[in-house]
Amino acid sequence: MVDITLFGATGFTGGLTADYLAVHLPHGATWAIAGRTRAKLEQVAARIAATGRTAPEIVVADLADEESMARMAADTRVLISTVGPYLQHGEPAVKAAAEAGIDYVDLTGEPQFVDEMWLKHHETAVRTGARLVHACGFDSIPYDLGVLYTIDQLPTGVPITIKGYIRAKASFSAGTYQSALGQISQFRGSQAAAKRRRAKERRPAGRRVRGGGSPGRAEPPVKGFGVPLPTLDPQIVLRSARALDRYGPDFTYEHYAHFRTRRMLALAAPVLGAVAVGAQIPPVKALLMRLKASGDGPSEEQRAASWFTLTLVGEGGGRKVVSTVRGGDPGYTETSKMLAESAMCLAFDELPEVAGQTTTAVAMGSALVNRLQNAGIDFSARVVEPDGA
Repeated sequence: MVDITLFGATGFTGGLTADYLAVHLPHGATWAIAGRTRAKLEQVAARIAATGRTAPEIVVADLADEESMARMAADTRVLISTVGPYLQHGEPAVKAAAEAGIDYVDLTGEPQFVDEMWLKHHETAVRTGARLVHACGFDSIPYDLGVLYTIDQLPTGVPITIKGYIRAKASFSAGTYQSALGQISQFRGSQAAAKRRRAKERRPAGRRVRGGGSPGRAEPPVKGFGVPLPTLDPQIVLRSARALDRYGPDFTYEHYAHFRTRRMLALAAPVLGAVAVGAQIPPVKALLMRLKASGDGPSEEQRAASWFTLTLVGEGGGRKVVSTVRGGDPGYTETSKMLAESAMCLAFDELPEVAGQTTTAVAMGSALVNRLQNAGIDFSARVVEPDGA
């Protein structure tokens, strides 16, 4: 049995994750790369070996072959899946991990997938002791752990409100672009899965956890404007808040795209609205899909010029804190780093006893924050006056 298996190592993000693991796995750790084509996996292993690093073992596993997926899961402690879009291709790995009672991480940003996996495999994972941790990349680690980090700067046992504002500069591959369009176009299916989950999922007794937000000026001292983002990220934050009493008796999180000027807001809003509407119409969606041709991800130079900044304004018990989470290229460089560090955290760190579908804040918390800080992702906080000064 190996410590970590990376399923999907021949893809763009999977390859970056493999490179990161090859450099950063602790001495004596064992790992494997998995996929359906041995020849392609051997190319990845040879590339790693050529750098002087220890080449991973090779495991042949096919999404369409349930037995091969079960064998892969039975022979590892932590399974990483980079095989997306997850709604189309992700379930076999989740199912195998849940039934084997191992730890699982992925990069999904697809709310419908996360809800459907909870409905189908959460109870199995609770029974077997598996930890299923979705969204271990830019979706949704900066937000989930950034909010947890902010919570730790505020008093305990008081109502807390946190508003998050994200800005980023990044290039995305055709696969990421098409996956995002797919998520937008599946709005009705996503709403239906969320409704089924709400009907079954228990809420915390004696505590209130809410989301929300409306367009307008950002919360001081943040300058500019915020537009609510209906992504997976706030859902993950709220699930962490429901699971952890540390978020207080009455917790609210608002999640925004951050625009520094009114002009930037005016330029972006019509484009985002048109894409959201067009993605619901099959011929328009097909046209939008063709706007970005299939191919590899952005170049190393493009990734080097990319960045993200998340600013979180938290208030509670008469104290106001501004936290920031900053990093480089969000879509690939930092995402592969976050994913690999999440897997290593589950494999090697002392963590809370949890099982079932969970979140990074609940399963890993400050241990993963510390790992990411050591890996170059910046978490910082400062106290400000309640009036924003």
